[in-house]
Amino acid sequence: MHFYQPAQGHGLAHDPLNSIIAPRPIGWISSISAAGQVNLAPYSFFNLFNYSPPIIGFASTGWKDSVQNIQQSGEFCWNLVSRPLAAAMNQTSATVPAEVNEFELAGLTMAESRLVRPPQVAESLVRFECKLSQLLPLKAADGRELPTWLVLGEVIGVHIAPQLLVNGVFDTLAADPLLRGGGPGEYFTLSASQKMTLLRPQV
Repeated sequence: MHFYQPAQGHGLAHDPLNSIIAPRPIGWISSISAAGQVNLAPYSFFNLFNYSPPIIGFASTGWKDSVQNIQQSGEFCWNLVSRPLAAAMNQTSATVPAEVNEFELAGLTMAESRLVRPPQVAESLVRFECKLSQLLPLKAADGRELPTWLVLGEVIGVHIAPQLLVNGVFDTLAADPLLRGGGPGEYFTLSASQKMTLLRPQV
């Protein structure tokens, strides 16, 4: 077994942590500043954390425009990244000035939300409208605050393309979600051949 202590370095060509905890759904977050400036950015540290009410969250290394906007407005949207949107999503990861509209940069269409101010990605097949529930600086085991912010939001509105609902069941495979792997730029998709079913044991 290769063993290392993260504080002392991993001794490998690339940090393996985000390759081990993978693949992960992408937090493609749209937000708007108090002045009305729109922002769209992908976050690979993203997931669902509660079922009822539904709470999703993402972590931002550094105080970025998305975090600033969400702190100001208390709102954001999550947009599903499907395989056909891979190039556009990647374009929105570029480091650009705050006044740049990433929707325009990536050739995407802004769709008006029903319950919150930030727009959604019209091309996305699934979108969540969210209200900020918690904004937390992460801490190390010794109590040190880290320059990483955890943004948690309650999902108050869900938009699903009708072709993804089959007899009332969401078809994950048909949604063709793009999943983040590790390394400098690895991504994955799902296939029917990889599907397996495991039902919870009845004890």
